[in-house]
Amino acid sequence: MPPPPSAAPPHDPYAALRLANYRDYLAGSFLALIGRQALSVAVTWEIYQWTHSATALGLVGLVNVLPLLALSLPAGALADHHDRRRIIAVGSRISAALCVALAALSHWHAAVPPLAPLRWTNGVLRQIALVFERHADPATLRFDEPALPVLFLVLLALATVRIVVWPARASITPLLVPAAAIPNAITWNTSTFEIATMAGPALGGFLIAFTDFSAVYALAAATELTFLFLLARVRYRQAPAPSTVRRTWREVLAGAEFIWRKKIILGASTLDLFAVLLGGAVALLPLYADQILHVGPIGLGWLRAAPSLGAFAMAMALAHRPPLARPGWALLWAVAGFGAAIVVFGVSRWFWVSFAALVFTGAFDNVSVVVRQSLVQLLTPDALRGRVTAVNQIFIGSSNEIGALRAGLMAALIGPVAAVVWGGLGTIAVAAVVARAVPPLRRLAELHTLRPEA
Repeated sequence: MPPPPSAAPPHDPYAALRLANYRDYLAGSFLALIGRQALSVAVTWEIYQWTHSATALGLVGLVNVLPLLALSLPAGALADHHDRRRIIAVGSRISAALCVALAALSHWHAAVPPLAPLRWTNGVLRQIALVFERHADPATLRFDEPALPVLFLVLLALATVRIVVWPARASITPLLVPAAAIPNAITWNTSTFEIATMAGPALGGFLIAFTDFSAVYALAAATELTFLFLLARVRYRQAPAPSTVRRTWREVLAGAEFIWRKKIILGASTLDLFAVLLGGAVALLPLYADQILHVGPIGLGWLRAAPSLGAFAMAMALAHRPPLARPGWALLWAVAGFGAAIVVFGVSRWFWVSFAALVFTGAFDNVSVVVRQSLVQLLTPDALRGRVTAVNQIFIGSSNEIGALRAGLMAALIGPVAAVVWGGLGTIAVAAVVARAVPPLRRLAELHTLRPEA
């Protein structure tokens, strides 16, 4: 018997994937992310092999956070005033060129001459490391590789391109799918992201073990070019209206003003900011793989992939089940669970326990990502999506990158185990504080019922 006219339509877990434009974009983005994740694990391992320094790993986070803080707001305005596809395409071309430069630098690093500016920069990096790594034998810290400052400079350029392009990438989905399919598309975005962050580090670890670092960077260049090819086939479902707003600093800051008014988005973003800032342990995985778990580069690849394995499993569960009835409470409990799993990882000395704990961090984090990104996309008018996404990027990106800096410096000061455990406990505390401070988050309605507000 057919359902009565008032019955809700059946849940379609593949609604967004039935649209060709969205499939092409998702496939290209997925491949590019695999390359970027493989590059990330390779470059941190190479820096650690060159330096044997936890502080150097923390400085990778600093290199990534500088353009985040300086350029996110202008990048959001750029995404709202220009064709988002074109911004993404230009960024992919530049990223591919920088990956090629990174491959060449890694392959021929021994040929880099020890010029005075490079020696001076290495000396500064060593002095910074000595300030924090008081428990380490100074003789074990190696900052004598002339290519190291150049490597950091290329990473800074890559981070700059990623930050400029990100608001366009994060706000293009509503232009490719109908409004009703946006939550489903976000779920698939997070699913493919988690597959990429699972497969990319594992692939990077195997390539490092059986080839060399330059092969990983060449792979990242190839995946960027593949994304560029698939992006050329993408057409908007409905072209965005041209912006007629005068470009002033007030308009650049309009995204921050909108988030400040929307306490639900502010609460969710703040929750993620402090949770990942305190609970992030990814920056220390090379140190854990080498000194605590003794599993080498292949084990490092699997540890980096573990959160994505859990996140992918959770994303599949969310895609195939009905919408969350109480998404606000789900978000709060997920962040608390993330903190608890971080504590378990911090104290573990067994690889499989550590791997399982990281799987749970990914599963809990995926719930947070789906709820938060759905709130941003569903409650924000399209004319503001780039700028709101840019502000959200500052929340999320700064938590990841400053969290990496925090983890590296705390590990140098008090040891990696204490740095991870205290961070996990802090994450649980943040979830409790936000649950009390933002009551509308606890009362949040089902995501598919939300609509943009001015």
